[in-house]
Amino acid sequence: MSNTFQVDLRGIVDLLSHHLYASPRVYIRELLQNSVDAITAAGTDHAGRVEIITGEMLRISDNGIGLTEAQVHELLATIGRSSKRDELGFARHEFLGQFGIGLLSCFMVADEIRVHTRHEGAPAVLWTGYSDGRYEVAPGAEREPGTTVTLLPRRGAEHFLTGTTVTELATLYGSLLPVEVTVDGRPVTGRGLPWEFPPQARATYAEKTLGFRPFDVIELNVPAAGLTGAAFVLPTPVNPASRGGHRVYLKRMLLAESVEGLLPEWAFFARCVVDSSELRPTASRESLYDDGQLAETRDAIADQIRGWLVRLSATDPRRLGEFLRIHHLGVKALALHDDEMLRLVEQWYPMRTNMGEITLAEFRERFGVLRYAATDDEFRQLAAVAAAQDVGLINGGYVYDADLIERLAGTDPEIRAERLDPTDLTTRFLPLDAETELSLRPFLSVAQRRLDRLGCEVVVRAFDPVTVPALYLISRAAAFRDEFTASRDQADDLWGGVLDALSQTVPTDRPQLVLNHRNPLVRRVAALADTELAGLAVESLYGQALMLGHHPIRPSDAALLTTSLLGLLDRAVPGEAS
Repeated sequence: MSNTFQVDLRGIVDLLSHHLYASPRVYIRELLQNSVDAITAAGTDHAGRVEIITGEMLRISDNGIGLTEAQVHELLATIGRSSKRDELGFARHEFLGQFGIGLLSCFMVADEIRVHTRHEGAPAVLWTGYSDGRYEVAPGAEREPGTTVTLLPRRGAEHFLTGTTVTELATLYGSLLPVEVTVDGRPVTGRGLPWEFPPQARATYAEKTLGFRPFDVIELNVPAAGLTGAAFVLPTPVNPASRGGHRVYLKRMLLAESVEGLLPEWAFFARCVVDSSELRPTASRESLYDDGQLAETRDAIADQIRGWLVRLSATDPRRLGEFLRIHHLGVKALALHDDEMLRLVEQWYPMRTNMGEITLAEFRERFGVLRYAATDDEFRQLAAVAAAQDVGLINGGYVYDADLIERLAGTDPEIRAERLDPTDLTTRFLPLDAETELSLRPFLSVAQRRLDRLGCEVVVRAFDPVTVPALYLISRAAAFRDEFTASRDQADDLWGGVLDALSQTVPTDRPQLVLNHRNPLVRRVAALADTELAGLAVESLYGQALMLGHHPIRPSDAALLTTSLLGLLDRAVPGEAS
């Protein structure tokens, strides 16, 4: 008897091949899944086996529960008839609801599909389906209970059914299945779960399968999701923005090799291999459905990775330090929200300071206050000068560091944190004695006139190190004023008026050029009788201080640097050219 499917079969095949599955290769997974579901339905005591034979056509046979003729009509003619289905009927808690759609995926590589099946106590049935939408049901030859699916390849898809390809695909998708699977008589199962291997074997598995030899292996177990597995820690730094995928099995069948969303974003340093019996696949069965259960599983795995870090700090601090040097960004990202990780970072992660690389705990013990520079440029400008004044300074310019310092102070009233304002250092510089200060007034007057047009105040102090002739110090208030002025200059009339109205509230602090009287060059410049030469020298010191402090160079600053350099060259090379 000839019948037609109760769907547009050509449309379904187009949907499967172009919009749902990433590749026709998944037909093997769907056939294996159907066989395993049928074996599971036969009972827990049933010794299941799946045999795949390749050649001019492909045959896959199982000794599962089989189908009756009524089930054949219902399940192979109508897509997704199941109370457990999702939008396309792909949920697999009940094997029968999905046999049809799994079988139809074979039309991506075959023009004709034959299903020879028998259910215990019922006659055998032969179902033949064609890619043009027809199918036939007839009595089948007597056989043991179970099902044999035969695929006749479609033109151009023969390579998907060769022995080499089928062995590769069956091994990829089904190597962990709890039933015996063979391809042309060669077993592809029975290798055990990789996270249950001895340590050396697990490392070898990761190297072969994931492409790296792990720094460590974290065992995972989430009973609520029926999940077991392992997180393999990468041995080298990785870009935090990369979204490394994970190898996920569902009921021991490979879902996909690059599933996202299994770990929180901060755990980018790990790649997982897991098996779950409860997580839901998406319709394509190539990723996980992002629902509440996945979120709870993600949180549980995060707790287990966090616990590994804590145990490492207690049992092997040296190894923890090695891990932090490699993957500090992930741990610091977690520490922004997790008090336990925050304390771990405080105790074990060495931060860059002007006293070398030391932990926040060591820094606090030595200096009392967690004083930090908020940017790397600010740190480079002030580090040496602060060290000479015995002021400890942390470089907070690295990702998360300043935020972690502030959060640490916010969680513990005994911890003080201060962002160093560059002008705070001037309070530690020594003032000059009255006689020296009086003698420098004419020079300061000349210097101030040269820099007034740049909005900079000139002062002379004595500080270490003597090798630093001048510092350009700008308070946060002054920096805000400069940014405000630059915005006002670029604004149109409308926004310019708004900014003008706000200008009265902008702080009026001016940046300072602090000349170091302990520096021999500064003393020689201050003693010059030639006021023009002294002015050019001060402008050059101003330009050097800007560049050494990595401050932005404004057009007026660039013009001053040019004129001062040319002026000094003109003085250094007297006379007229011949």
